[in-house]
Amino acid sequence: MRKRVILMGGIAAAALSAIGCGSSGDKMTQTPAEEIAAADFNAGTSVHDPSIVVGKDGKYYIFGSHMAAAMSEDLHKWNTIASGVNSKNPLFQNLFEPDYEAFSFVGKNDEGGYSVWAPDVIYNEAMGKYMMYFCTTSSFIKSNLCFAVSDSLTGPYEYVDTVLYSGFTKGIVDQTNFYEVMPEDADLGKYFLRPSVFNNLECPNCIDPAIFYDSDGKMWMVYGSWSGGIFLLEIDEATGYPIHPEGDKENFVDAYYGRRLAGGMHNSIEGPYILYKEQNGYYYLFVSYGSLTSEGGYQIRVFRSQSVEGPYTDAAGETLGGVNDHSGYGVKLMGNYKLPSNKTAYMAPGHCSAFTDKDGKMYVVYHTRFDDGMEYHEPRVHQLFLTENGWLAAAPFAVSGETLSETGYRTADMEGTWYMLNHGLDISSAIHSAKEVVLDKKGNVSGELAAELTVKENTDYATILLDGVTYEGVIVDMADEAGNETRCITAIGDNNQALWMVHYK
Repeated sequence: MRKRVILMGGIAAAALSAIGCGSSGDKMTQTPAEEIAAADFNAGTSVHDPSIVVGKDGKYYIFGSHMAAAMSEDLHKWNTIASGVNSKNPLFQNLFEPDYEAFSFVGKNDEGGYSVWAPDVIYNEAMGKYMMYFCTTSSFIKSNLCFAVSDSLTGPYEYVDTVLYSGFTKGIVDQTNFYEVMPEDADLGKYFLRPSVFNNLECPNCIDPAIFYDSDGKMWMVYGSWSGGIFLLEIDEATGYPIHPEGDKENFVDAYYGRRLAGGMHNSIEGPYILYKEQNGYYYLFVSYGSLTSEGGYQIRVFRSQSVEGPYTDAAGETLGGVNDHSGYGVKLMGNYKLPSNKTAYMAPGHCSAFTDKDGKMYVVYHTRFDDGMEYHEPRVHQLFLTENGWLAAAPFAVSGETLSETGYRTADMEGTWYMLNHGLDISSAIHSAKEVVLDKKGNVSGELAAELTVKENTDYATILLDGVTYEGVIVDMADEAGNETRCITAIGDNNQALWMVHYK
């Protein structure tokens, strides 16, 4: 008999948490696969664009847009520790002083308030301080990148300076630091304007900063969005300010904005994050495509490079420049999906961060919405696995303490009924649902999809041949969000598509 745990997720969970009530712990049993528990995961808080930091206390902290932050001891349940763009928020001590310096260039947003988006926190080893890089913005082109420092991970952070600007024109460029970085005779019209407005087809919108150290101990900032794409700048660890390179337009290096890694021509791409994996020497670049709303097709894509400065390529060996249709570029780690035990479809997963924990396990942290007609969102954390050919694949379910098998599997161990879900490559509101298939002891797949599965004996690796495409996968036993025990395969194809297979035990 299958056991299920009924949890209340989404808005119901948040409301119960707010009034001090917990979710129910009722257990029920049933056997038909179609009636597997349909419970939402209870995250307990709402943080948009979550960037994760592991504290010295061993706890996990996420920082997000609108000056939101939360803490967790297990990557499962989160407790809010800050929220709201106002002077009472404990994350900052001087952001709203009378001169409002961090907002002096961008001004107020359309709602008449101030926008503080997508922070990223790192411990600066040279300074002995925590640094928070964040953006202030008022439009899709007019934005700043700023930084603040603190002696404590949770703040309060002291605003230091604004280091990068976008959305300027000849009339307002003097309000920025442009001529502090560039020569006084730098020709704005040569690259930055088209002809008199900001050139957002080639220049970035200065949002979504993420700071990291490379394998040589250098500090870098990756940032950018729709508009000119994703850019990279080295950071002076001693000061926190960018080190601006010499311009090299042929190699996509701008003297002010740095090196363009991906995107351009106003294709949907934002929320970059770079994770270095010492095991294989790759830097993995995570980005989000689509629009962040429930129906906007938001999704997580991945590229990789053995050099921090690129080029970053996908599983098909392609880099992403300014193209008319970018949907085929980048490994689609996940998009809108529904598995049998999900009460509702998970929508618009994106703007992620990633990290390697002290035990060597890797995780991706993102926010997700739901197919509930609303825009409520919650953070999620899924474990990441390296496929045998070195791509990152995400577990189909939120982290539940799962660990890879030390003894591995055989093809015969996969016999049974499975649910196969292909995330495709679309950037749309379409929901990808699982299809029921049956595996025999020889790895033949029949049912709604015909495929062939082979397990590398006594390992966690598997390959799936589907429609002429080989998907390299990893096998893991784990619980789903409803508490059902499952066996999962997560795989990546050289067509950039992610394939999930789930067997409910």
